[in-house]
Amino acid sequence: MYKIVRKESLNPTVTLMEVEAPRIAKKAEPGQFIILRVDNEGERIPLTVADFNREKGTVTIIFQIVGATTAKLNQLAEGEYIHDFVGPLGVATHTEGLKKVAVVGGGVGCAIAYPVAKKLHEQGTEVHAIVGFRNKDLVILEEQFKAASSKLVMMTDDGSYGTKGLVTNALKELIDSGEQYDEVIAIGPLIMMKFVCKLTKEYGIKTMVSMNPIMIDGTGMCGGCRLTVGGKTKFACVDGPDFDGHEVDFDEAMARGGMYKEFERHAYEETCNLFQKEVK
Repeated sequence: MYKIVRKESLNPTVTLMEVEAPRIAKKAEPGQFIILRVDNEGERIPLTVADFNREKGTVTIIFQIVGATTAKLNQLAEGEYIHDFVGPLGVATHTEGLKKVAVVGGGVGCAIAYPVAKKLHEQGTEVHAIVGFRNKDLVILEEQFKAASSKLVMMTDDGSYGTKGLVTNALKELIDSGEQYDEVIAIGPLIMMKFVCKLTKEYGIKTMVSMNPIMIDGTGMCGGCRLTVGGKTKFACVDGPDFDGHEVDFDEAMARGGMYKEFERHAYEETCNLFQKEVK
């Protein structure tokens, strides 16, 4: 059992939890993930490590309430316990030797981009962070990105905060202005990563992406996170989740990622109805 020592609502659909897990905190690195079960009968879901504190022995997760399990997880309060919390899993993000990097985050993917930016900053890399959201109400981790980067560009689709437009617009402007990056690291919705990679390929800039959005069981056994990278079959959870974005078949990944949406929607609605009945 793993105690929730802090819970914070970052926006109406995104929650932060700091969990007491000293063994995981001791080994965790940016880019890795954990597998959790809310209770003894719950499904296993992968969530990326958003932060960790080795001294306190805690691991921070940030999740969007989109399905039945995340809805159940969000019902837990500070002081309560998560039944299973296993990790760290996956291959850590490679950061060594990079002198100047653009970290591009989109939506809740910023929760994964932040620890990468933080580690790069701590090792002396110059970090330019570009983060995008649909609107002002959905912005998360702004202060954390400010602390972890020498340049921060905030983008919103509707212009309600920062600059109106897409993260690709901001990245193109920076490159065209003369910024030279050793690497671009893009983490967010598949469609966002696809177009970041399309842009950077034109400029010949190596680009790494996190394929965590298509992970399911986190062990490679289910095959749900199978994808094609450079013409070869890979599994996001065991071979990644980071891959060379210029080699990823994003169209295949997006088709696979949408396979379970209808099932997830029904499960989420049933869970919400159950919570409402319990409140009554």
